[in-house]
Amino acid sequence: MFLLVLLQVLFSPRQCDEQLIVTFTRYLSRLERKQVLRTCLANNFDWYTIPKAHHVDQLNSDFSVIYVGHTLGYVKPSLVGHHLVDSVYPDKIIQNTLKSESNTSNSIPGQRSSSYLDYFRRKILSVSSRSVASLVHAPALWRRGYRGSGVKVAVLDTGLNKVHPHFSNIGDTIDFTDENEPNDKVIGHGTFVAGVIASSRDCLGIAPDTEIFSLKVFNSNQISHTSWFLDAFNYVINSKIDIINLSIGGPDFQDSVFINKVMELTSKGVIFVSAMGNDGPLYGTLNNPADQLDVIGVGGLNYDDEIAEFSSRGMTLWELPEGSGRVKPDIVTYGTAIRGSNMKGSCRYLTGTSVSSPVVTGAVSLLTEIMKKNERLSRLLSPASIKQVLMASADKLPGISMFEQGSGKMNLPRAYELLQGYVPQITISPGKIDWTDCPYMWPVCSQPLYHTSMPVTVNMTIINGMGVTGTITTPPTWHPNTQTSGQIVQLSFSYSETLWPWTGYLAITLSVAKSGAKYAGTVEGYVLLTVQSPATNEDISEQTSTLHIPVKVNIIPTPPRNRRILWDHFHSIGYPLGPFPRDNLKLHTSPLDWNGDHIHTNFNGIYKHLRSKGYFVEILSTHFECFDAENYGYLFLVDPEDAYFESEIKKLNEDVSEKGLNLVVFADWYNGPLIKHIKFYDENTKQWVVLQGGGANVPALNKLLAAHGVILGDKVWHGKFSIGPHAMEYGSGTSLLSFPAEGKVLTATLSDEASEMIHSKEMSVSDVPIFGLHHGASSSIAVYGDSSCIDNAGHVTDCFWFVEEILSMIEQKSYTFSPAIGESLNTWVQGSFRNPKLASTPLFHKYSRVMTSTDGSLTFREQKICPVHLPVESRDFNDTYPIGQFNNKLLSINLDNQPVDFVLMEETEDENSIKLFYILGFITFLMVIVVCAFLYFMFSFFHKKRIILYRVRTRRRV
Repeated sequence: MFLLVLLQVLFSPRQCDEQLIVTFTRYLSRLERKQVLRTCLANNFDWYTIPKAHHVDQLNSDFSVIYVGHTLGYVKPSLVGHHLVDSVYPDKIIQNTLKSESNTSNSIPGQRSSSYLDYFRRKILSVSSRSVASLVHAPALWRRGYRGSGVKVAVLDTGLNKVHPHFSNIGDTIDFTDENEPNDKVIGHGTFVAGVIASSRDCLGIAPDTEIFSLKVFNSNQISHTSWFLDAFNYVINSKIDIINLSIGGPDFQDSVFINKVMELTSKGVIFVSAMGNDGPLYGTLNNPADQLDVIGVGGLNYDDEIAEFSSRGMTLWELPEGSGRVKPDIVTYGTAIRGSNMKGSCRYLTGTSVSSPVVTGAVSLLTEIMKKNERLSRLLSPASIKQVLMASADKLPGISMFEQGSGKMNLPRAYELLQGYVPQITISPGKIDWTDCPYMWPVCSQPLYHTSMPVTVNMTIINGMGVTGTITTPPTWHPNTQTSGQIVQLSFSYSETLWPWTGYLAITLSVAKSGAKYAGTVEGYVLLTVQSPATNEDISEQTSTLHIPVKVNIIPTPPRNRRILWDHFHSIGYPLGPFPRDNLKLHTSPLDWNGDHIHTNFNGIYKHLRSKGYFVEILSTHFECFDAENYGYLFLVDPEDAYFESEIKKLNEDVSEKGLNLVVFADWYNGPLIKHIKFYDENTKQWVVLQGGGANVPALNKLLAAHGVILGDKVWHGKFSIGPHAMEYGSGTSLLSFPAEGKVLTATLSDEASEMIHSKEMSVSDVPIFGLHHGASSSIAVYGDSSCIDNAGHVTDCFWFVEEILSMIEQKSYTFSPAIGESLNTWVQGSFRNPKLASTPLFHKYSRVMTSTDGSLTFREQKICPVHLPVESRDFNDTYPIGQFNNKLLSINLDNQPVDFVLMEETEDENSIKLFYILGFITFLMVIVVCAFLYFMFSFFHKKRIILYRVRTRRRV
């Protein structure tokens, strides 16, 4: 029996403008670095180099950390002018706080001592509960002599006691913090992670003979710096370590100095394994660096082979809003109630993707040993080859999308078999585009393609096992199968011309030609891609690999206009966000929004509901001038945070009034005084940082809707009410101030949340107008003041039924809900009002795609032209490559026919292998006893018979 404790450890990076990381164009000695800094800064600034408390300071390095009594913007010009200085970054402080999820508060104070970058946190990704080695069948490789011997693994975490009894091969324990204490004295996280990889007793690790290097990057106060990670990374390079395990992560993929160093590590052959995050079950919650192309990103499973609820889901958000995110995680494995080492020398249980990550790291250590001991494979060992083998051998889990499982569940025995015949090549993830493979290919497969629909982009990751650098020699080509009318699908490509390190991307954009406007069926073809890698040494010459990517698309005739919805994504602020608040202010545990919004991430619930009701939902990722309103029945504006171009306002007014486009708005709160009131104190810079917006950009929405007589207010409302039999919850929304007299509204009794937060005064108000519907001559406008109930991250009861009712009332030109609801809207009564006060948001332009700053005042950016996806010319379809037989896993091995002679692949309990061992041992013992007894019986029998015969003969002689 064990106690499963649910913990969450948050890392809150804070930016220290006075402590700077200066990166150099090459590795320099300590004296050389100091001389460069002296040359740049001379006596113009009060500065000094921050001393390091570890011996790596004596090694050559590509960065220094300095303290300067001025801000980054003031000092940077003096530094970057030097030919040896690459760039300058603030040294982020990462604060980690231990929390119990059962004790979290549901309120957010007006001013609280914290960092405005709480949401840019790097987390120790554990939640807390099993020796997992037998579950992944590691003992089968142990019996073949592979236990991780000769493999070096670095664990960047909270440290490890060098004399811990569970470890037989600790290479070094180094403290990169300010404490000079390498032991794990915080929460035992580093000890546990190292134990899952390499514990050699009690709670056995996956690869017990692995040489562990514990690199402590969090001190006993649970604080770290970006520079401490960089020092640890440089140590890994200098020590020729094979694998890094990083069971931490954060959403900031724009921390370029950190990300560039990760890419440098993998380019030098270091295999990087990292946890995907514990922010599930929401989509779009991946953590960095696990979301990087060259890193093996690991998600978590429970013991039913289901994606663990806590495991972060894809897609990656780097590519949004212009495109579609990449598939991550790369692979999933057990991460629930895992048994591992604690600080005191016994065992405990933890849960989280920080547990899943070392499970994969241990497996990678075994595979690395196998490759190192094989003369042919040793030349092919690389981050790419290991990643390809893991992904190609993974078991695809049924009923789960690619953004949840990646390539599937890690299968170590199959990876071992596959490794034997590995040859360098390129592979791609996902390995195909297939509308018929649902739900794995969700969201691609969730909606057929048709003429005039917004083009659909599938973003794929190219993995190059031939070398760290590769080149796509010729543009990808499209080969439609004319027997299945493949020529009606048009493809265009965007891709990495150079693949580095080991990886690149291929974005395939699909649309339907006019000739397919009435077509119904599945069309097929393939994309041909060729990559060339240069010779790396005498053993590996220039190599070329060609990949066939199967494409299978469901096509339908263009749906009627009244079934088509266009969802505006362009006016959602892009990720990663600045200091923008959550839409629901009651979410005290994470008050700032670092996920952003997307129809396939936090709004995927309403997307699935609309699809189930027969609506077709398309994504608008450009401004309003880039769509034809006559193709659509509805434009959805959901939680828009950005401004609108003047030309957009003009076009939308024409679309609604003249072209019959119905407008559906789900807004959110905006209150100038409250935005100013909610401050985040950065203890490092000693500055208060204010929000750069509200839940939605209500002033911009008012400007957009003014021509239609709609004005939203700056009150912030919350509360519960009901519409017929349905319970509703308003989570920090706005209300209507003005609405067309012919329209009708829905009112509710709600509480003034801004008054509660600013003045600590509870105020309940009746008849607050929260929803308005107006039917015009050619179109309708529906406005609801809160988006929380259609947002999976809103943490309120969903109101998908309400959206369906809105669309039904618009189509029927009615103001009455369906008979099952039994209610009607009320007549609008116009009262006096004032326009919302604007908040001071001086940094808003940094995150906007519409506004910029000129001489301190906001102005419009230059409006981009609408994108044109020029389809590539179709090539002949090669019948020797039938669609159904393409295998984009490792083509040198037929995975389906590989013998797997490892024990009990169906085991699900981690004690099964141990039990089997004892059972077999006991049976063997019994057999030995039986044999011995038989031999003893036979010996006794013949011995007695011999004595009798001897006596008979003696008597005869007598």
